[in-house]
Amino acid sequence: MIQVLNLAMPFFGLIALGFFTARFKAWRGTAIPESGLAWMNFFLIYVALPALFYRILAKTPLEKLNNVPFVVGTTLATYTVFALGFAYVMWRSRGNMRFATVAGVCAAYGNIGYMGPGLAFSTIGPEAAVPVALIFCFDNILLFSLVPLLMALSGGSRRSLGSIMLETTVGIISHPFILATLAGVASAMVKFEPPEMLDRLLAFLQSAAAPVALFTLGVTVALRMESFAALARVATAISPILILKLIIHPVLVIVILSALGTFEPSWIFTAALMACLPPALNVFIIARHYDTWVEEASNAVLLGTVVSVVTLTSVLYLVKHEMLPINLFPA
Repeated sequence: MIQVLNLAMPFFGLIALGFFTARFKAWRGTAIPESGLAWMNFFLIYVALPALFYRILAKTPLEKLNNVPFVVGTTLATYTVFALGFAYVMWRSRGNMRFATVAGVCAAYGNIGYMGPGLAFSTIGPEAAVPVALIFCFDNILLFSLVPLLMALSGGSRRSLGSIMLETTVGIISHPFILATLAGVASAMVKFEPPEMLDRLLAFLQSAAAPVALFTLGVTVALRMESFAALARVATAISPILILKLIIHPVLVIVILSALGTFEPSWIFTAALMACLPPALNVFIIARHYDTWVEEASNAVLLGTVVSVVTLTSVLYLVKHEMLPINLFPA
């Protein structure tokens, strides 16, 4: 168990360090302006994390990237959890599709950009690179196609559905993570070897990605947290969503992948780890962008991150000791 704690606590420690640093600055009356995180977020999204994805995938044998059943299984699990969260909040809000859309994203979209890669690589090793990249790409394509479509159908946008879908498609294709993944796959296809100086630069950036991302996550959550009273007020409403995200999602992904075939244990372990991550900060960004379910979304990110100290550490323990059930339906 101490081995698992040694693995997990640095990740949560960096989040806590960012959180309490920001709260301390606010208590001293010199709060960090949210705009101060802009360059750090830019560094992460446009430089460090793309370097990580590119460098790992460029060194991956091409045949490992063509795993359609794995893509279908993990994406289906994400969609199913999204649909369950959407349906629950549609029922609870008496048909408010805008609330339900953000809640569905909260239930299905984990912190697969900031926490996922570093945690998977340090727990499972380099063999986690391909499943991490596949999950990231296809989960983003799924959810960032559903959100603008459902918001348009709910009457939340005055633009035509065609223009919304065109903008969404361009946004997905031009996302730095997607471009880095495509570049990595292309490099793997032609067996491109970058010059040593470029490879060293990419290695530095890859090493910086996880610590900067986790510290930034803690600071951002602290800046966007209203109060502990607000958290208590919405805890009951968001608890079913967090159960879907932290418990149902990893269970569902194991069941679906088991039904679709036999996979390498490292791929199942990676899918389970990615599925049990807490809600991503993008949930709050989406809520604020559409000005809907904002309080619940911000507090779901905070509470989900806190609760995941227990749930994620438990999954890490099962993975590290190879106790996680895989291939539930052997032929």
